[in-house]
Amino acid sequence: MKKNVLIIGAGGVAQVVAHKCAQNNDILGDIHIASRTKAKCDAIVASVYEKEAMKQPGVLEAHSLDALDIEAAKDLIRKTGSQIVINVGSAFINMSVLRACMDTGAAYIDTAIHEEPDKVCESPPWYGNYEWKRAAECEEKGVTAILGAGFDPGVVNAYARLAKDEYLDKVTDVDIVDVNAGSHGKYFATNFDPEINFREFTGIVYSWQNGEWQENKMFEIGKEFDLPVVGKRKAYLCGHDEVHSLARNMDGADVRFWMGFGDHYINVFTVLKNIGLLSEHPVKTAEGQEVVPLKVVKACLPDPASLAPEYEGKTCIGDFVKGMKDGKEHEVFIYNVADHRQAYNEVGSQGISYTAGVPPVAAAMLIATGEWDVKRMANVEELPPKPFLGLLNRIGLPTRIKDVEGDRAFTP
Repeated sequence: MKKNVLIIGAGGVAQVVAHKCAQNNDILGDIHIASRTKAKCDAIVASVYEKEAMKQPGVLEAHSLDALDIEAAKDLIRKTGSQIVINVGSAFINMSVLRACMDTGAAYIDTAIHEEPDKVCESPPWYGNYEWKRAAECEEKGVTAILGAGFDPGVVNAYARLAKDEYLDKVTDVDIVDVNAGSHGKYFATNFDPEINFREFTGIVYSWQNGEWQENKMFEIGKEFDLPVVGKRKAYLCGHDEVHSLARNMDGADVRFWMGFGDHYINVFTVLKNIGLLSEHPVKTAEGQEVVPLKVVKACLPDPASLAPEYEGKTCIGDFVKGMKDGKEHEVFIYNVADHRQAYNEVGSQGISYTAGVPPVAAAMLIATGEWDVKRMANVEELPPKPFLGLLNRIGLPTRIKDVEGDRAFTP
């Protein structure tokens, strides 16, 4: 049984991860949290104690770490005796942290695909450009690396696998829908790191359809979905991480990702993009100072973690999966509804951070108990979904199933 967890990152998602690890430290053992700014880690540690989240007395410590420094990351893994590393830092550090885990034997978990700071929108499949290139070495060394174990990617991958295993004989379509029907009261803000958020939507929109990659522009294709709890919402076809693994692992099914956006967000985003403020390439000011426009915009926007106290409303994220069952067409919607206020009351973060932060803790617990300690690299849909979804039911993200038989709670 693996124990002792190192959390890398100190944003809103890391706060959720720390609280949930603390709530389950009887399984996960010592908990360490590290980022470049130790003060942010200290604040998370303080919040865990303030909420009295520790299930039993144990170690909860903060550390300073530049995660791009592979040797420093390896030293910290060894110093803390961490056997599981949960990487919820910037997507720019994935490959460095993965390398540190591969060299020390620690299990690796992340929640998003690797990105390079000077490059937006890789050629598909995105995982093939970085992570999958290390798959053979992971297997050779017997290192468990679970990729994309947040909500989307992550839980939605498990939903697709569950539909394939339990509800359909053949899957033809997977439409992942992510709608945040909450309100934070700010003129404009992003729910997670603005730099990563904007980079998702400035490149080509890739979907997997008819056995090939289809290219579209952002906000080119919109569709209204009628969802449980949040009602009818407009969502747009987007490029997203999970499309790039599900395209390989869902036996040829079409895979699309849809995200809900309001008109205000689209208008502000369009203006910023059209005047060049979302560019990742440096420009020089009239005074000769070199700046990256995207980083300037990020510095001007609210810290996503600061949105939590005023956030109200709910999210609905799930998979519409179509195919054949017993010779007939069938569709199932597998989903979760999360509440921003409940998330804040429990862990001090808003619902978007909550949905992203709870799943990697469930993955860590499954690695600790051996169920997901597969000693190779895997995307979530390559692993048994029932233990994962069953555990999420118990620790804060219950799954529901909606089809011709009605709307009901998922029971593993």
